[in-house]
Amino acid sequence: MPRRPMRHRGLVISRPLTFSQFARQSAARIASVYTAKRQMHTAEVLQKSPPNSAGNKSVKNKLKAKKEQSESSEEEEFDGNVQVDFAFFDPKADDFHGVKTLLQTYLDDKEWDLSGFVDLILEQTTVGSVVKIEDDEDNGIFALVTALNLGRYKDQKCMTEIKEFLLKVSQEDVIDDLRSLLGKEAHSVGLLVSQRVTNLAPQLLPPLYDGLFNEVSWATEDEPTEELKNSFRFKFYIIVAKFYKLKTADQKRKHNVNEEAIIYLKPEDEIFHKLSSWSFEFSLNSPQIAPHELRNYQQTGLVMSVKADKISTFQQQLQSLIEEP
Repeated sequence: MPRRPMRHRGLVISRPLTFSQFARQSAARIASVYTAKRQMHTAEVLQKSPPNSAGNKSVKNKLKAKKEQSESSEEEEFDGNVQVDFAFFDPKADDFHGVKTLLQTYLDDKEWDLSGFVDLILEQTTVGSVVKIEDDEDNGIFALVTALNLGRYKDQKCMTEIKEFLLKVSQEDVIDDLRSLLGKEAHSVGLLVSQRVTNLAPQLLPPLYDGLFNEVSWATEDEPTEELKNSFRFKFYIIVAKFYKLKTADQKRKHNVNEEAIIYLKPEDEIFHKLSSWSFEFSLNSPQIAPHELRNYQQTGLVMSVKADKISTFQQQLQSLIEEP
């Protein structure tokens, strides 16, 4: 089925939410690291085109950046252009190992059917994207984003194990709400899965999420059966994430009064957290290697429920955050 081209919508820049200092610094730090490696001079988002007649997967959205590197030291001189094309692709079978690597600790250290979960993601080609460097022979996966209907896949072993895990780590004050979303309301719940490498260019995040939510909307009209169309009419999203939390309540007084209580690994998770209807934290058992500046923090699991009608606000706030100087 032909895919619609990306609709370019003007985002209303508003700031009804405030972001932590770390969230702003995190986006800035990622941008500075990326820019230090490859000085960015131009960037443009290109419209995606439909699949060609040979059935090749389409490039769904491309952030094309022309970078220039130069060294003026006596030891090394470089004068030239290095161009890297980040492209959004439909997931495919060849992406299995890259996607599985990104999701290795999705459920902490639990042994579960991760391979089956990756298969579901790769089989759902109408909604979801992987980010690669175009024409990269290594076929490396830099990011993944998708949304899977909990009801549609309720009989899959991997989905049953995800539900069992969430109920096991849940907290008493929200467990009834969680049971409801995992049970009787599951057909209107999307499991929003978003994983990526640490230093992915933050400029990619708004088009990446815009592309996902556009595809969800299009799927409600373009899928071949009414059942499939309904499977993308989400009313809620469940998001499993991680963040850093001060190890003890008085660490702030002991070490640095400017330290924040919570530091998000991904800046957009702070937006989701603020917009969530409910959330809960859970302890992690997998080995953790934190950077030195986070030595006073403990990595913690986070589960959030976000109503689908909050997504437009999320998109606006994400754009605002990335554009902040």
